[in-house]
Amino acid sequence: MPALSRFGIPLGLAGLGGAWSAARSSLGSPVWPEEILYGAASSLWLVLTALYVFRGLRRKGAFTSDLRHQMAGPFVSFIPLVGILLSSHYSQYLPPWGAWLCTAFIAALAVVAARLLAHWLTGGVSMQSIHPGYLLPMVPGFFVASIGFSTIHAHDAAIAAFGIGAFFWLVVGTIVTVRLMTGGEVPPAAKTGLSAYLAAPATANIAWMVSHPGPAGAVQLGLTGVLAIMALMQIMLLPEYRKLPFTQLFWVFTFPVGATANYSIRWLATADLPGRETYAWTILGLASAFTLAIAARTASKSTRLTAPRSTDVR
Repeated sequence: MPALSRFGIPLGLAGLGGAWSAARSSLGSPVWPEEILYGAASSLWLVLTALYVFRGLRRKGAFTSDLRHQMAGPFVSFIPLVGILLSSHYSQYLPPWGAWLCTAFIAALAVVAARLLAHWLTGGVSMQSIHPGYLLPMVPGFFVASIGFSTIHAHDAAIAAFGIGAFFWLVVGTIVTVRLMTGGEVPPAAKTGLSAYLAAPATANIAWMVSHPGPAGAVQLGLTGVLAIMALMQIMLLPEYRKLPFTQLFWVFTFPVGATANYSIRWLATADLPGRETYAWTILGLASAFTLAIAARTASKSTRLTAPRSTDVR
């Protein structure tokens, strides 16, 4: 699981890059924060993917084993998920290649999701092992796919991907919620996955907004209400999160925060609300500070782990 959890880092950076992209369009923010975040996410994603593939080539069946892992299996979807975010961003600079890459990564996500679902439905997972991370490939994953399709102007495909995400939000979301409510406490390592309850409505809102530009309709308002209550739930979960020891799994929190900031900025740009720009900048600042704090804590912990210990020669 540690190898797959590292993909949460480029996922979180790309998520915050999307928020800065929304700020550039709505608030006139400079382009450099967005490009730095996407550039860092791209570099990390390429390195981590190369290392993951190299490890898989050395050990036969490594990818299948990871897919079938009851705890880490859903995190395999991070690899194509980050690819969708990066390719959809860079498609503005390389339109033909970006569109092809985005489509290829969405197809890869669909294959991973289908293999996971087939494994789950044939007795490959127990109810007790299910955790909130099971939502990631099926729900936020396909909402991000819908955003990617909208970015490359494939409107019909975007609606189809949104429909897949909505279907599994109902089906998988119900199963995960029943497990959490009746199956006892999940392991501490899985509690960071509770942020998927925020990632789902945040990505759904963005997906619907970019595929349906113009005044907010009933669907958009309903999705915004779901996002608001899920954000409030995350605040109520803060005491639980504070009990968790810091690990690189904390990067899982950064993508939902970035996606929520992304949608909030877009929504405020359309809302007739006094001081909306101030609110938007505040939300963007808080999301950026949160991601930077996670990055600083990660770097600090890595430095402590790699620092040589002094020896007493007396």
